[in-house]
Amino acid sequence: MNAVKGKLIPIKDHILITDMGFEQEVTAAGIVIPGQNGKVAGIKPRWGRVFAIGPTQKDVTVDEWILVEHGRWTRGITVDDNGVERVVRRVENTAILLVSDEKPKDVNLPQ
Repeated sequence: MNAVKGKLIPIKDHILITDMGFEQEVTAAGIVIPGQNGKVAGIKPRWGRVFAIGPTQKDVTVDEWILVEHGRWTRGITVDDNGVERVVRRVENTAILLVSDEKPKDVNLPQ
């Protein structure tokens, strides 16, 4: 897949996120849980890192981690971020459940 090149600038108060976890999970005890996206067990809120915000966004800042209600994000597009391909999604402002300054531990996030 070809990645979008150039800087993405959201409009208004829109939020773009990356690093959402849809892969398999490994528990602290080492148990591997296959990816559940699209199945009943996969219907859950997910954490993502804020990639970019619009000029009027006041609730979150870039590089914060946000927990988003299940399904309240768009399909991802691949973006070339200084030579690193990232999947970026837009989330709904009203679907943000929690905000964290640090990457949450023991949750399904890509490494």
